[in-house]
Amino acid sequence: MEHYDDLLTGRKWWSRLYMRLIWNQDANLLARKVLDFIPNDFQGRLLDVPVGTAVFTAEKYRQMKDAQIVGLDYSEEMIAIAALRKATEKIANLSLEQGDVGELPYANEFFDCVLSMNGFQAFPDKEKAFAEIFRVLKPGGFFCGCFYVKGERRLADLLVKKVMERKGFFHPPYDTFAEAERRLRGMYGEDALTETIGSACLFRCVKPQKESAESELYTSNNIK
Repeated sequence: MEHYDDLLTGRKWWSRLYMRLIWNQDANLLARKVLDFIPNDFQGRLLDVPVGTAVFTAEKYRQMKDAQIVGLDYSEEMIAIAALRKATEKIANLSLEQGDVGELPYANEFFDCVLSMNGFQAFPDKEKAFAEIFRVLKPGGFFCGCFYVKGERRLADLLVKKVMERKGFFHPPYDTFAEAERRLRGMYGEDALTETIGSACLFRCVKPQKESAESELYTSNNIK
C-alpha cells in the first residue's frame, strides 16, 4: 500500500506515465468527472463502495456537510488508511465499515446515492454487486461511478490478464463498454449516462420509481 495513492493520483512522474501509457487516462480528471455528478449541497444518505483510501473523495466529502456518508470496503487495510485521512481532513459525517458489496448490510431502498469508483473490476461476484447496489438505492436515487471495461485499450487488457488478475487485484469477467451500457440501461432505463475515458466506463444512472421487467428479473435472480 506504500505507493498506492501515488500510483492512482499521478503524484510521481512514473505514475503519470503508467496511467497514460497503459490506461490512456488521467485518474484525477476521471475522479473529478465522477464526483461532479454529486452536488456539494447533497442532502441524504450516500454509500461509497469501495471507499478505498478516500484519496479522491476526502476533499469532496468535506464540502458535503449535510450528507450522511458511509464508506464500505472489503479491505481492512484500505479502511485503516481511509480512517487516518478522515481524521486528518476532519470529515465528521463519514462513517467507515468493513463489508462485502455482494452482501450489503443495509435495508432495501436505504441510500439516496451510491458511488462506486474503480471497484467493479475487483468484485468477484459482479452480478450480486450490481443487484445489491440496486436493492439498497431508493427509487429516484442515483448510482454513479466508473470501472474498467475490456476492449478499449490493448495494453490495459494485457496488464489486467497477465498481472492484475494473477495478483488478485482484478477478478474476471469484465464487460465491454457496449455490455456495460446495455446492463446499466436495462436496470436503470435508457436515460442512463455512459461514456468511455480510456479503458474506463463512466456512468450516472437514476433508479426508476417502478422497476422494469428486466431490472426486476435481474435483481430477483441475484439477490437471495
